[in-house]
Amino acid sequence: MDANNLIEALRGTMDPNLREAAERQLSEGHKQVNFVSTLLQLTMSEQLDLPVRQAGVIYLKNMVTQYWHEGEGTGAGEVPGFTIPDEDRQCIRDNIVEAIMHSPELIRVQLTTCIHHMIKHDYPNKWTAIVDKIGFYLQSDNSVGWLGILLCLYQLVKNYEYKKPDERSPLIAAMQHFLPMLKDRFIQLLPDPSNQSVLIQKQIFKIIYALVQYNLPMELINQQNLTEWMEILKTVVDRDVPAETLQVDEDDRPELPWWKCKKWALHILARLFERYGSPGNVSKDYTEFAELFLKGYAVSAQQVLLKVLYQYKEKHYVAPRVLQQTLNYINQGVAHALTWKNLKPHIQGIIQDVVFPLMCYTDTDEELWQEDPYEYIRMKFDVFEDFISPTTAAQTLLFTACSKRKEVLQKTMGYCYQILTEPTADPRKKDGALHMIGSLAEVLLKKKIYKDQMEFMLQNHVFPLFSSELGYMRARACWVLHYFCEVKFKIDQNLQTALELTRRCLIDDKEMPVKVEAAIALQVLISNQEKAKEYITPFIRPVMQALLHIVRETENDDLTNVIQKMICEYSEEVTPIAVEMTQHLAMTFNQVIQTGPDEEGGDDKAVTAMGILNTIDTLLSVVEDHKEITQQLEGICLQVIGTVLQQHVLEFYEEILSLAHSLTCQQVSPQMWQLLPLVFEVFQQDGFDYYTDMMPLLHNYITVDTDTLLSDTKYLEMIYSMCKKILTGDAGEDAECHAAKLLEVIILQCKGRGIDQVVPLFVEAALERLTREVKTSELRTMCLQVAIAALYYSPPLLLTTLENLRFPNNTEPITNHFITQWLNDVDCFLGLHDRKMCVLGLCALMDLEQRPQVVNQVAGQLLPATILLFNGLKRAYACRAEHENDEDDDEDGDEDEENELGSDEDDIDEEGQEYLEMLAKQAGEDGDDEDWEDDDAEETALEGYTTLVDDEDNLVDEYQIFKVIMQNLQTRDPGWYQALTQALSEEQGKQLQDIGTLADQRQAAHESKMIEKHGGYKFTAPVVPNNFNFGGSAPGMN
Repeated sequence: MDANNLIEALRGTMDPNLREAAERQLSEGHKQVNFVSTLLQLTMSEQLDLPVRQAGVIYLKNMVTQYWHEGEGTGAGEVPGFTIPDEDRQCIRDNIVEAIMHSPELIRVQLTTCIHHMIKHDYPNKWTAIVDKIGFYLQSDNSVGWLGILLCLYQLVKNYEYKKPDERSPLIAAMQHFLPMLKDRFIQLLPDPSNQSVLIQKQIFKIIYALVQYNLPMELINQQNLTEWMEILKTVVDRDVPAETLQVDEDDRPELPWWKCKKWALHILARLFERYGSPGNVSKDYTEFAELFLKGYAVSAQQVLLKVLYQYKEKHYVAPRVLQQTLNYINQGVAHALTWKNLKPHIQGIIQDVVFPLMCYTDTDEELWQEDPYEYIRMKFDVFEDFISPTTAAQTLLFTACSKRKEVLQKTMGYCYQILTEPTADPRKKDGALHMIGSLAEVLLKKKIYKDQMEFMLQNHVFPLFSSELGYMRARACWVLHYFCEVKFKIDQNLQTALELTRRCLIDDKEMPVKVEAAIALQVLISNQEKAKEYITPFIRPVMQALLHIVRETENDDLTNVIQKMICEYSEEVTPIAVEMTQHLAMTFNQVIQTGPDEEGGDDKAVTAMGILNTIDTLLSVVEDHKEITQQLEGICLQVIGTVLQQHVLEFYEEILSLAHSLTCQQVSPQMWQLLPLVFEVFQQDGFDYYTDMMPLLHNYITVDTDTLLSDTKYLEMIYSMCKKILTGDAGEDAECHAAKLLEVIILQCKGRGIDQVVPLFVEAALERLTREVKTSELRTMCLQVAIAALYYSPPLLLTTLENLRFPNNTEPITNHFITQWLNDVDCFLGLHDRKMCVLGLCALMDLEQRPQVVNQVAGQLLPATILLFNGLKRAYACRAEHENDEDDDEDGDEDEENELGSDEDDIDEEGQEYLEMLAKQAGEDGDDEDWEDDDAEETALEGYTTLVDDEDNLVDEYQIFKVIMQNLQTRDPGWYQALTQALSEEQGKQLQDIGTLADQRQAAHESKMIEKHGGYKFTAPVVPNNFNFGGSAPGMN
């Protein structure tokens, strides 16, 4: 496609009337040689108007991200997908750096995405020239290109930002060369306060931050260059911002380069101190650096940061992120004696003049509350807001200082009490004081001198605020109760008052932010105060109605959580109103999903919608024993499920499949059977991604209502068709394991139910999968297990199936192949169910009267394999018993003063250090197998999909079955018994005896359990044989 046609096509994409034809033209031309190179040339051409260049660069970016990686889109048996031709690649590599250097901002942003992808796939193997280019332009005295070249270097560093140290060597080699250049450039730019100069400085800092964020490359750092960089960082934090910036609107100031540059300098300082410069809190690799940093640099940096806080105190403007990172650094300084000594004289001033104002209700808060209370709520509960908020940083510093250093708490509480008891104090200051006290609740409730006073603090200073005319004070009162929900109330009346005031706020308050705080406070009080539950019981209906109303109004996810917890607390009381609640939640769900995911707030709404679906699921679990209610809920839930499936809202498939599963755990109604074809359709359209989420529901269809499953062949056909598609597609081995598991479940569930015509299909699907590459032993054993289940179902049927099977490129009979593979893999069967199936399969094999030749050939391996499995089973049963008896006895005792440090002590986190070292060790090696010996006793991931074989009441006991078969063989076929046992060692013979003993014990235990279950126990004198002769007939066996 020549340049002129390409220009016209790009122009056409911007005209709604020509767009379709233009896009078709581009799509037809994009595979031609020179297409991509021409795109880049047009993007760089200053003669073209900007919109065309923009359209070109966006198309170029999409081409590079999709087709740069060679061999993209080639699955098994597929034709290799299109990739950008080599001559185009070379042309782009040769020109993209210059394009980035000379393009306007709008074009440059897209080009940096291109270079990121190119570096990811080509550096260092195919594109070492990128490093030479960066070096060349960085050394150039022409500063026009510096910002562009730094953006290229930034993309190089970003590609290695999260990699392990041993994978970063190409980057480190390049940075040996670049780091000194960056430092020299920075020092050269420092005297120049212009916009352009500071933008370049900021970009250098961003490169440094990406370089050190997760690993500190010690080979790049020595004392001299560390000193120089620390001086640069301190200079930038300390320098004045040009006075004219004060003319800019306050909301826009943080985006100015001078503040952004300071922000990145502080990012680096806080990161260095927190992750690498805190002795006692770093991994081994950084011990030496931590000592060097703390002793040589931490205090002088802290001095500069104290100046920033002083400016804030003096009411000079400080950008919020600059303040936040400054507080984070100071917070780290509290823990070390050296920095604390420097900080101690200032801490009370910082708490009163910096932390306190940040904790108070502000004009900005007031404006938002009045203009958009729903946005106010969203902001206050936004987790991401916490990562960047100076208020959260102030709260953390307050907590650290008061919990770690003597006297700070006492002075802080004195200051807060003074404000609370001052009759004429500004309500906003009272709000700040209570915000501080609530933030310290955890510390206060552990200290003897405070914890008994807290009830009276609530009574005297918090309860009265519930009648305040100011909404934010009522909200703060609820918030404080939330944080003090663990107070031990000595006077019942105070607890009742707390509950009554909160309940009234929830139900009657006119301001939505107050209702939200009240909802959360009420729930945590009920969960933490024993007597609270019964007090609220009479009001549960209005409380629940209020909660449902607030969720619908605010679409706040924290509240769906509150409702779920309340449902669990009040399961009995909720049962009569479950239908009403579910209807309300279903309507709210429909309202929430009317917002498309791309609209503003779409992500938050998606989280809320998921919360609502989970809440409905919780309601279902609460009423599961009430059939008539469950049936009513089913209709409502099916409407919700239908909405999601018909609109293809993929992000909720997991939740609605979970709902459908909950609706089919006790019984499967005709309506729920009608859902199966819909689920099948979703599977066909949206493919493999949701198969594992469908699995619990499919398992219920098979095991809960086997009669209906078998009453119409279409049901089994659908389920088989899904499993087959997974096993022959490229869904990944986890989904394939699930598919094979489901086939095994059907075979075991329908033993004796006449599914002989489909079992061969199941076996073929599973074993055919083994003819292709299998990476995990889980998939190999799961596919084998389908055939083992078929052997248990009907040995003659399996053997005939195996004889008739033919796979391409496989000359030996499948029977031999299957049995050899099975015996080779016997140690890979883990958990209870898989080992049990293996034993039952081996029993069926040994019990065969018409044995295939291969079984006779492996006679000597059968019993050793069985003994190995029984040893594993013994561990697995012991592990299960242990889990069933596990009760957590972790009671938290009252901590008192131990956490405080003397002025000359450091806060050393020994556990954290061990944890860091363990992580580092695991990252460096895959861990030895020796530590994992107990793991094979744990349940396997798929064991939860139970079958009749796992039903404890209708016991299929592998020990007893094995024992009976061995006894029968001894008399029925002594020659075969001899062949099986002759090669056993003395140890194996003894293990065989033990299995026999265990079989008798298990039978006796099962009988007594059944008698107990059916209402009585008859005691008889036990008959204890003198010795166990495995060959003789065991007591109780016939």
